[in-house]
Amino acid sequence: MQIKYRVLKAYKSFFRRIKESKSGKKIKPGFPRFKSKDKYYSITYPQDNGSFTIVKKNKKQIIRISRIGGVQIEMHREIEGKIKTLTIKKNAGEYYAIFTTIKEIELPKIEDTNPVGIDMGLNSFIAMSDETKIEKPKFVKKAAKYITHWQRKIARRIKGSKRRERARLNLQRKWEHTTDQSNDFAHKLSNKLINSGYTSFAVEKLSIQNMVKNHRLAQSIYNASWNRFIQMLSYKAESAGMRVIKVDARNTTKKCSNCGNIQDMPLSIREYNCDRCGMQLDRDINASINILKRATLGQRESHAQGDMTSAVQQALKSHVQELRTDKTHPLQDAVIA
Repeated sequence: MQIKYRVLKAYKSFFRRIKESKSGKKIKPGFPRFKSKDKYYSITYPQDNGSFTIVKKNKKQIIRISRIGGVQIEMHREIEGKIKTLTIKKNAGEYYAIFTTIKEIELPKIEDTNPVGIDMGLNSFIAMSDETKIEKPKFVKKAAKYITHWQRKIARRIKGSKRRERARLNLQRKWEHTTDQSNDFAHKLSNKLINSGYTSFAVEKLSIQNMVKNHRLAQSIYNASWNRFIQMLSYKAESAGMRVIKVDARNTTKKCSNCGNIQDMPLSIREYNCDRCGMQLDRDINASINILKRATLGQRESHAQGDMTSAVQQALKSHVQELRTDKTHPLQDAVIA
């Protein structure tokens, strides 16, 4: 049944993109592509209605699946809440059982007294309005030699052969390991930010599809996984009673956070030197302050979340005042392994 819903969802999205394209939005409709058995890696069972059950047998966890039978699984943590769906997924020769559950929780209420702006970058993974900069280890670059080795082996081997399939699995395993490293970094960093005393986060509303049109930076942008990190930060912040506010990214790098002057900033220039007021500041830190300003001003003007509190105003003023007066304050470089 889930296969039928997937096909319907694909066509729904296709017709929606056609309407958006006709209304003037620059988007390609993209007709749904056929997926062969070699590209179909998962199957989903609907909520627990007899199609699958979990039982314990001799201290082992067994999942009984309709038309498949009993399969032993290793539970890495207990299932919380009511099970809605089960997805069996194959990845790099390994099989995974993914449960989707629903659970009611009471969110804590936290007063927004210490907001922070976050600018995503390539030189520094994130730069924050309190002058903190965090680098991301280059996982893909370190694995590039191994990945290239197996890509060449796949290209040389005969299509459909067992040796080519083994080489393809080795390449998949390396990519999976690299992805796991990147996800682990994003999880640890998002947890660190949630537990660092901040009460809300202002980030850019990024359009990755437009950004990767610059072919020199496309691979680096994909490897940075900005959207994945923002997604993790968003759901963890929501669970902790905080908010992640997305703002328009236009001119956040070009605009002076002190006087509002807008000037060209090529990627080769790493420090913002304002032509009008003379402010000198790291370009990423300057952008993060502009992001924080847009988030707090957006709250005040839209009244969607109420007026900006005096504490938020004071926090913003203190960030800007510190950067105006203390020109010798060193940037805090942090690397999370």
